[in-house]
Amino acid sequence: MDRVAVALGSNLGDRAGHLDHAVARLQAIIHQLRVSRYHETVPVGVTGPQPLYMNAVAIGQTRLTPRELLDALLVIEHERGRARPHPNAPRTLDLDLILFGELIAEDAGLTIPHPRFRERRFVLEPLMELAPELVDPVTRLTVRELLDRMV
Repeated sequence: MDRVAVALGSNLGDRAGHLDHAVARLQAIIHQLRVSRYHETVPVGVTGPQPLYMNAVAIGQTRLTPRELLDALLVIEHERGRARPHPNAPRTLDLDLILFGELIAEDAGLTIPHPRFRERRFVLEPLMELAPELVDPVTRLTVRELLDRMV
């Protein structure tokens, strides 16, 4: 099984409810699932005003392939009414595959590790709660080191 990290976010509707739904669904496909606390954060990289986000990170083990896991994440987003009218639009639920073991891969619609997770405090801080020793296979830095570099 591979160790995976998934970022969860929501800034529309019942944000905590959307994250709770995602966590419940992730328990069926990610074994030994651990979830950070929920963090309220300001939107990053968006145009125009948007509601505050609620973010978290989940880690665990999976037997799924990266593509199977991504497809499952998209289904969970769809269950909560995720719409994609334009890039960085507000969303009911956003699930991003951040890390998949030591895998470094780029395929149509799937880049592992997530290409922007190193710059996102709203991903690194919750990940730090769960796995500060987790290593980014590209930079070979731990989550703790990546977060320290942001300060």
